[in-house]
Amino acid sequence: MSLTTYRETAHTNNYEFTSGAGYVLPEYEFVPPPELNSEARVRHPIVIVGGGITGLTLACSLARLGVKAVLIDEDNTVGVKGASSRGICYTQKSLEIFQRLGIFERIAAKGTQWSVGRTFAGDDEVYNFDLRQQGNFHLSSQPPFINIQQFYIEAFLVDRVQELGAVELRWQNRLTAFEQTADAATLTVETPAGSYRIEADHVIDATGSNSPLRKWLNVPFDSRRGDDRWCIADVRFTTHPPAERHTWIEAPFNENRAVWQHLMADDVWRIDYQMAPNADPAYVSREDVVRERLARQFGPDVGVEIVWVGPYAYRSECVHAMRHGRVFLMGDSAKVVSPFGARGGNTGVADADNLAWKLAAVLRGKADAALLQSYQDERLEAAQQNVCVTNRTARFLRPADGSERLFRQAAISLAKQYPFARSLINTGRMAVANPYSQSSACTYATGSAAGQSVQNVPFQWADGTPGQVNDLLNWAQGDLLVLVFGDLAPAALQRLRRLCLDAPVRSVQVLGTDGVPAQALEHVRDPKGHLQGACHVFGHAWALVRPDGYLAATGETINARLVTAIERSLGLRGDKTP
Repeated sequence: MSLTTYRETAHTNNYEFTSGAGYVLPEYEFVPPPELNSEARVRHPIVIVGGGITGLTLACSLARLGVKAVLIDEDNTVGVKGASSRGICYTQKSLEIFQRLGIFERIAAKGTQWSVGRTFAGDDEVYNFDLRQQGNFHLSSQPPFINIQQFYIEAFLVDRVQELGAVELRWQNRLTAFEQTADAATLTVETPAGSYRIEADHVIDATGSNSPLRKWLNVPFDSRRGDDRWCIADVRFTTHPPAERHTWIEAPFNENRAVWQHLMADDVWRIDYQMAPNADPAYVSREDVVRERLARQFGPDVGVEIVWVGPYAYRSECVHAMRHGRVFLMGDSAKVVSPFGARGGNTGVADADNLAWKLAAVLRGKADAALLQSYQDERLEAAQQNVCVTNRTARFLRPADGSERLFRQAAISLAKQYPFARSLINTGRMAVANPYSQSSACTYATGSAAGQSVQNVPFQWADGTPGQVNDLLNWAQGDLLVLVFGDLAPAALQRLRRLCLDAPVRSVQVLGTDGVPAQALEHVRDPKGHLQGACHVFGHAWALVRPDGYLAATGETINARLVTAIERSLGLRGDKTP
């Protein structure tokens, strides 16, 4: 099969779910499932429970790979009826995933891109950053961040799943009972037209932080609950504030408590106000109190339309394991983090992207079922990292009396005068693509970049037209991808073909401006070295890239180590040594 480019037509839409005070969300039709009033027990390969951003990302990822599944959700809409816009900040890694799924253009058309953040203490700016000037954020085809209300992304995912087919979305289907044996999982589902039972080989729990499955399975978890209280105000202004991320550690207009300020879609700003620990949620979210708070910040003459207001408190939780028999936990079912650094919804998207290709490979017979255990290895490590990072931020913003408060006061004082101290200011470490250091599906060795994410950087197709990493991943259609950098001698080419024989692997040669293509091997050109840099290799080397854009292994010589890496990436080897 020849290597062809992947292109998506720019998408525009007229979605706007705000209308006066509150959010008006789309509603989806209830369709009676075929299992109703049937004596036959239907068995599905995958049942996803929960139609939030995590469950819908998994559904879309499976649909893209042509894997059949059923998603059930107890509601008939996206978002949460009568509740907040929830997550709003989506990271470059999530945007790269959404581009691969075919909805990035819709998100970019509706959302707000940003890269600059500023942090204040009182009237002093103590820290700022521009993510486009940090690391390699500017190399990806996607921006560092886009702000958009979570329900928009969920709606785009629903549309895309319906376009792709393969996955059935069942609205107003509520899970009421569950059991599993060595043979199958059985789910009892209630609908407006009656209840039914179905069987499943794999069950995905994407029901969120109040997961019934987690309770029924008695899943052990660690939990931490603080006394910090916040109040969100989603508002439109007649005079627009800057389209930047502004945070105040000590805001003089909020009794020296913290404030967050973000622009979202539809010219709606989200303002998060830290409240007193004993604040009454009903009082702080009253419209007159909210307007008074906004006037203190923006001036008494500010013109404001209040779209939505809601108080919240946060907690952190992390399960001890993300797999329990046939059940895989993901998103907030597996971990709950405080909302600092946008590490909630983004990690749920990454959970889904990680598990989707592994389920597809196993169900297609291209990988051993042991591969599914690597989901637990990798995403539990990520969950633990994100809980740890966000808990540190929570302690900085609501320090305990004593050493924590003393540290914060010292950090603020030093940051006003000395650049070295500005990194100590912690208003939220922004979410990143978590690396994997203990995965059974990666080959770790000296100098290897295994476990690192590969950015969606540009390159050139053989005919000189532009391409990007996601084009290669889409071309591979769920198979592993071997990128060989540099010229390839005939003997090395034959060795590569033998090593990859009968394996679900696609091979591509990556050349500089003047490199010579190997005979009968697909090739692209990387004149600026961005693709090689994204794979963390130099000179003549190879990189084994997984369908989720993570490196399974890297090496310098095409030899048996590549075979080992391929086998481990498919769950065919349990050892972790190269």
